[in-house]
Amino acid sequence: MEPPSKRTKLSAGTDSEADTPLVSLHREISPPVRAQPSPLKPASPGPKEQDDLAVPKVTKSVPKVISSPVQLTHIRDLPANNNVDTVRLRDILGDPMIRECWQFNYLFDVDFLMSNFDEDVRSLVKVKVVHGSWQKETPNRIRVEEACSRFSNVEQIVAYMPEPFGTHHSKMMILLRHDDLAQVIIHTANMIPGDWTNMTQAVWRSPLLPLERKPSPEIQAEPARRGSGARFKRDILAYLKAYGPSKTGLLTKQLAEFDFQAVRAALVASVPSRQHASDSNSDEETLWGRLALKDLMSNVPTSKHEHASPHIVVQISSVATLGQTDKWLKDVFFKALAPESTPRNSLKYSIIFPTPDEIRRSLDGYGSGGSIHMKTQSAAQQKQLQYMRPHLCQWAGDGLAPGAHIDLSEEQTTYEAGRRRAAPHIKTYIRFSGEDMKKIEWTMVSSANLSTQAWGAATNANGEVRICSWEIGVAVWPDLFKEDGDDELSQSQPSDAAMVPCFKQDTPQPSDDEKGTVVGFRMPYDLPLTPYAASDEPWCATATYDLPDWRGQRWI
Repeated sequence: MEPPSKRTKLSAGTDSEADTPLVSLHREISPPVRAQPSPLKPASPGPKEQDDLAVPKVTKSVPKVISSPVQLTHIRDLPANNNVDTVRLRDILGDPMIRECWQFNYLFDVDFLMSNFDEDVRSLVKVKVVHGSWQKETPNRIRVEEACSRFSNVEQIVAYMPEPFGTHHSKMMILLRHDDLAQVIIHTANMIPGDWTNMTQAVWRSPLLPLERKPSPEIQAEPARRGSGARFKRDILAYLKAYGPSKTGLLTKQLAEFDFQAVRAALVASVPSRQHASDSNSDEETLWGRLALKDLMSNVPTSKHEHASPHIVVQISSVATLGQTDKWLKDVFFKALAPESTPRNSLKYSIIFPTPDEIRRSLDGYGSGGSIHMKTQSAAQQKQLQYMRPHLCQWAGDGLAPGAHIDLSEEQTTYEAGRRRAAPHIKTYIRFSGEDMKKIEWTMVSSANLSTQAWGAATNANGEVRICSWEIGVAVWPDLFKEDGDDELSQSQPSDAAMVPCFKQDTPQPSDDEKGTVVGFRMPYDLPLTPYAASDEPWCATATYDLPDWRGQRWI
């Protein structure tokens, strides 16, 4: 019997993402044999048409039901019942009304990007490709420059990168249209084929934004409320201005003319910067990174019940060097996620990260592991893993360690998201109200992984928080959807609005006793979570794996 074929790694392994040759991602695969449908999975409706306006669906029934403001991307090699309500890149870019498209990302395949525009306008759309590959010899920069030379309507813009360990990791599109409408799309995928094919990703789309009837005043009498369209507009313009007028000045000027009133979300972004932790005021200026996160979470309504047992789940695709102690993770980052006065021991934190077995059994096998990173080989990295281990949970949760067996003594309902075999490049941060995980108090989708470069290091001796990278994300919570109009957005106490997990579809199915407004959130992973077993290890892209994946390949 011949030994399994070898393959080279797709990545040298970095703390962010792998800048790898795209040829390794252009390959045909055969999906594994599908498992028999589980009797526990919720019933799913048939596919529906894509919503061109990207506005969550709202029912007129009681309770009022609103579909998920965040969608999952379509997975090529999964069956149709796992792709209900999903979105393809062509669904976003294929509209012939697009006249100008700004693409912010980390990795680019410009040919792939251009192939998703309508063929009748592909050569006419003004396309701006914003990346951070400032060194001309980097593979990403070489690819982008070569491709731009073949498209007269495509221009590359290199973001200012003042920090040696920073990356331009933001993933955003801004579309300007011939019908005087604009749209902002914030997502988690690199602009390369593999990220839009068989990896789990998320997309948030704003409604189509009209031009403002009257110019916005430079100074408002009262600060715009968090989660309102006015606040979102202020923050996204501040983010764009951080690139400098020579880079994004034209876009900033155009976008300022649009009305963001219909937006129901808060922008949480990072730019290379140093902000003072003590005297920063979000009502006066846009905050970045963990300062923005802490400020927002201090003002989002959460349950104050003394017996509440909130559970915060961090699901990411990369973990950088956080230090040999848990000081940054627990005292800095976890505190930003939950700054309220609830006793710390009543909050539970979980971190979802795939194991080597889950990568082996993913649709692309080891090929999907090149963009998923946690270094575990050095002594310092092992110390970091040791304090993270109590929080770690599996991605798919359906593997068995050697010698283990399934416990049938206790029946437990599993809610399936339909993404077990689609390796995660998505990043989600969710606060569940209790251990039953039936209600969500807030959720955030972001490009930001678990790193000090993305969120900001611990406050230094000068009282500053240093951020190295560009990141962008959006947060939503139930109260944003209960009323019409910015002035009605609740900022203090929880209301009769509720957000619930949705599995394999975007529309929630409220229980009989639900009242008020029920908002769905499309889950990318199954519930309940599966904690790491004692023998489990996180996937490490810089390690060697001799055990073949389901495609017969090894990671050498």
